[in-house]
Amino acid sequence: MDNLKPSFSELFEQTILFPDPEMKSRFELLVGLDDKKEMLSKTLGILTNVSGIKKWKEKFHPESNIIMDMVLRRPPLVILAGDVGCGKSELAYTIGDAVARLEKIDIELFPLSLSTRGQGMVGQMTQLVSAAFDYTIERAKKLKGSGSSSNGAVILLVDEADALAQSRENNQMHHEDKAGVNAFIRGIDGLGNGKLPAAVIMCTNRPEALDPAIKRRAALILIFERPTAEQRKSVLLKPLLELGLKEKDVNDIVELTGKTGERNYGFTFSDLTQRLLPAIVLDAYPEKAVTMESALEVIKGIAPTSPFKEE
Repeated sequence: MDNLKPSFSELFEQTILFPDPEMKSRFELLVGLDDKKEMLSKTLGILTNVSGIKKWKEKFHPESNIIMDMVLRRPPLVILAGDVGCGKSELAYTIGDAVARLEKIDIELFPLSLSTRGQGMVGQMTQLVSAAFDYTIERAKKLKGSGSSSNGAVILLVDEADALAQSRENNQMHHEDKAGVNAFIRGIDGLGNGKLPAAVIMCTNRPEALDPAIKRRAALILIFERPTAEQRKSVLLKPLLELGLKEKDVNDIVELTGKTGERNYGFTFSDLTQRLLPAIVLDAYPEKAVTMESALEVIKGIAPTSPFKEE
């Protein structure tokens, strides 16, 4: 790479604009994550548009200056961490719609491209990370309104974040990688210090691998785990009832998709929605109806995704 600043298309997969009906539908399909969806949308709303919480303060707690200062001074970073297939990336991609509707502003999502990790050339990753934050800051400055209100906001999404922001305490870490992490920290601080309508979402399967300085800066860290029996039922119940199964049948399937004597982990959210439910339909299509017996045969042939393990 030469010294020219990378283009927007080299850094980001695309720009996603919110509100968006398709993203709203995808967001609503994330059942079983209501608490996380609410907490994340509120946190991002406050980080990207302070006018909302300031109006709340004046209405309900006009004297709450100290705690409000603590809330508003947090760095504009949230981390979604945990097991594979549990909804982190899908929530990160679609949460902008909920924030846009909650705060009544337009949101732009910049998903960082995997190519931003560079090819190991000296100074490359630092330049790429710095450029990504530069574009985010430039856009956020244009959206910053007068006073506390904003004309819109930007969310920078970094999936598989541990590949870009792994701990500098790792003795085997290359100098270039450490420089890239430093650039990442400077970018987060730059967004926060500028009080801009922008935030960063980082997703990782390995929260323990993230640099401690980055984790300390997070306004919110949400940990994602495999769905409980109640959450699995919330995913499976309506689709299977539509196919003519009984609630008792669904309860049996919920049990089978959890921990068993053969494995100490159950199905992930994506195992249920992207593999199991479609497989039940495709097994019956095009010549027969879905039955409990056919559904059970399908379940026997599907193994849940193994938990992520360090190499």
